[in-house]
Amino acid sequence: MKKKISRRNFFKISGTIGLGAALESCALRKSENILQTHPKTEPMGHLVTKPIDTVKIGYVGIGNQGSGHVMNLLRIEGAEIKAVCDMREERTLWAQEQCRLHGKSIPAAYNKGPEDYQRMCDTEDLDLVYNATPWEWHVPISVKAMKTGSHAASEVPGAITLEGCWELVETSEKYKKHCCTMENCNYDRTELMLFNMIRQGLFGELLYAECGYLHDLREYKFGNLYYPPDWRLKYSIKRNADLYPTHGLGPVSQWMGITRGNKFEYLVSMSSPSPSLSLKREAIKRYGEDHPRAKTDYALGDVISTLIKTNKGQSILVTHDTNSPRPYSRKILIQGTHGLARKYPEQKIHIEGLSPSHKWEDLSEYREQYKHPLLKSLEEKAQGAGHGGMDFIEDFRLIQCLREGKPTDSDVYDGVTISAVVALSEKSIAARSSPVKFPDFTRGKWKSRKPLGIVTA
Repeated sequence: MKKKISRRNFFKISGTIGLGAALESCALRKSENILQTHPKTEPMGHLVTKPIDTVKIGYVGIGNQGSGHVMNLLRIEGAEIKAVCDMREERTLWAQEQCRLHGKSIPAAYNKGPEDYQRMCDTEDLDLVYNATPWEWHVPISVKAMKTGSHAASEVPGAITLEGCWELVETSEKYKKHCCTMENCNYDRTELMLFNMIRQGLFGELLYAECGYLHDLREYKFGNLYYPPDWRLKYSIKRNADLYPTHGLGPVSQWMGITRGNKFEYLVSMSSPSPSLSLKREAIKRYGEDHPRAKTDYALGDVISTLIKTNKGQSILVTHDTNSPRPYSRKILIQGTHGLARKYPEQKIHIEGLSPSHKWEDLSEYREQYKHPLLKSLEEKAQGAGHGGMDFIEDFRLIQCLREGKPTDSDVYDGVTISAVVALSEKSIAARSSPVKFPDFTRGKWKSRKPLGIVTA
């Protein structure tokens, strides 16, 4: 009688068999030129997987953002938290207590160090491993999840190197698992409304966009607010790049159909003075001139400007500014042949034939007419959730797609394409703002992949 192989053991065995090939693949990608070449796996169109009635989840990284996702998942039908993982025992205890208070079963806890997620993936029978950890852990956790039979989702950016981007693509393709970069700003109410307007043709043919992440994070970087122990500051010390491109670029990419009938061709990036003037000034103000932080050089320029050219000829200006004193902005602007709209500093729109000549209108005048169906159906349920409810909507959509066996709103190709700006902008800046070609992670499939439509809950 043959011994039955469990689902978990099957993925352990298949992962071992494929280890040699995976190591060989990694060894081949040691230069930037090789990183731009095709991997050995076959590209996918839109991944469709078997529907999952109850999505069993392992959550890794229960800090500020992760705790919000845990609370969202406890409110979503068909989502079950089976395991929680954080190197701090108090955070796994907190998550277990929240599950108890919500009348859910108590999840297993994994808190034996930063790599205990591996034991979780090897031990638990999970459908989804979702992580909100420091950036350097996003790829290792997602890859481990897929190799052990689970779909993967991570906070942004999905990867911070080109090699990491390709590793996510290859692993998703090999194991036929979803790998999602969870960009919550895709589900903000204004971005959803603009998406609906664009799909209904209100702006005509799209020409140009502006977006970015402009957020004074000095208190976060130096004050340990949300980010102990200084992990985010360490990136400002060692890298001069657009470190956080996806909040603005995620929605714009969906609007322009990037990886789905359109693609990024190349970018050019430049930096304001590096080392940072603002972070040096802030360190001296906080600690005095003799403190080690005041003597540190912070590689990250205060303002990073990146210009991207698409296959359809559109251009996108992406701005990163997290060091200097300023109000928050994602600098959202979309322009087409019929008009344009902006979100910051005030929400305005001008549409030829509808708006007064040469004048802005308040975007709120169009809000009810173009309110996205997702917001209509989920607005009440999303109340109280993080970032005005958009975190709940993104979590709801992920679980809904897995339960229905449908392609996710943003898949592995979408996620790595917007995340690749981190590494590509760094390369352009280091080469005196030389143009840098975007890898085509779809290897030509972008031509036939259908753009995301107006989905509904």
